[in-house]
Amino acid sequence: MKRTVKQVRFPAANIPTLTRVAAYARVSSGKDAMLHSLSAQVSYYSNLIQNHKGWQYVGVYADEALTGTKDNREKFQQMLSDCRAGKIDMVITKSISRFARNTITLLESVRELKALGVDVFFEEQNIHTMSADGELMITILASYAQEESLSASENMKWRIRKGFERGEMINLRFLYGYSIKKGVVTVNPAQARIVQEIFHRFNDGESMGSIAADLNARNLKGTRGGEWCQQRIHDVVTNEKYLGNALLQKTFVNNHLEKKQVKNRGELPQYYAEGTHDAIIDPETFAKAQERIEVLRLAAEERPKPTRSAFTGKIRCVKCGKNYKRGRHGDRVFWNCSTYLSKGAKACRCSQIPEPLLYSITAEALGLEEFDPDAFESKITVIEARDDNTLVFCFTDGTQTVKRWQHRSRAESWTPEMRESARQKAKQQVLPDRGWHGYFQKTEK
Repeated sequence: MKRTVKQVRFPAANIPTLTRVAAYARVSSGKDAMLHSLSAQVSYYSNLIQNHKGWQYVGVYADEALTGTKDNREKFQQMLSDCRAGKIDMVITKSISRFARNTITLLESVRELKALGVDVFFEEQNIHTMSADGELMITILASYAQEESLSASENMKWRIRKGFERGEMINLRFLYGYSIKKGVVTVNPAQARIVQEIFHRFNDGESMGSIAADLNARNLKGTRGGEWCQQRIHDVVTNEKYLGNALLQKTFVNNHLEKKQVKNRGELPQYYAEGTHDAIIDPETFAKAQERIEVLRLAAEERPKPTRSAFTGKIRCVKCGKNYKRGRHGDRVFWNCSTYLSKGAKACRCSQIPEPLLYSITAEALGLEEFDPDAFESKITVIEARDDNTLVFCFTDGTQTVKRWQHRSRAESWTPEMRESARQKAKQQVLPDRGWHGYFQKTEK
């Protein structure tokens, strides 16, 4: 009898797929109590997800954001990226206000996640975004959360502005020359001496850049450990707080969503409060500094404003990453690294490029007989400047052209006008009664 053998096939086991779940948590400030709350939220969601049957733990994304109205929360953006990459099926968060207080931001994020098949569950409101009435409820509640944020912001503004009316320095956290603890402003003796030095040197005619360079060379740090620069010296010598007085409401927050500090140009009243704290500078010294500031301002207004060059923002120093700036010394125009110009060779030693040479070598890189700004703008994204007299031209199509250059000799760089000017100066140095022979005799003595 013929043997018959058949393979027996069993139905595939129905293995349930796990829902990949992540959580999002956020606190509104970096205070110890809030950070403890954030830690508690992370622990809570980690345990909740890991102990839930059918869920696979992906992680907890937690931000220490100052506000829920901004889109620049690092972990929030990372969570969205992981959702786009298909790593997450559901997100759990405490409430709508924790996710975002801006209605537009909230709806944009929720709709994007919904299109990706990612459900968002708001515990406090008990809403799933994938449900039929989820978006309607979210829109209503998000609008309420945004109005709540607006109300809190307006209450804070009212408190601050009332304080300004009473002459109170509110929210002053850092001021070089002073120590500020719990709203009490006291003089910092070591920093106060530097402030006095800055005023006296400036009043004696020294430039702001020179003062800043010297302070940095002495390793004296500015506010919050920063380096000194021309703008910071300007901020010191124009700050009325060193008189012991305070001009209040110099800036204000534009709105409760963007929360940007903008300069007060008359939109809101300002208040000048005298005797708010101990002075470091006497009124005479401060007034003298303001007089020189005004002289410098008027001189700057009289100087012709330079036209924007095609190379502005296009030349980048490879050593420090800063852009090159245009400079002038007499009749000579050149381009050099902004770090070198502001801090000197110790900060960044790089090659100074004469502007005529830059025009000719750029035209050569573009394959043109002479420089064309339109072609340069459309074809070249950046010029990388190296310290070995090498320029790398990066084109918009991804290609690169490397050019090396050399400084022209002094004889080659002199124009007929420059030669004639030098000859006239040499003539003026000849003594009228003794001639060239007498001039050399005098210099030898």
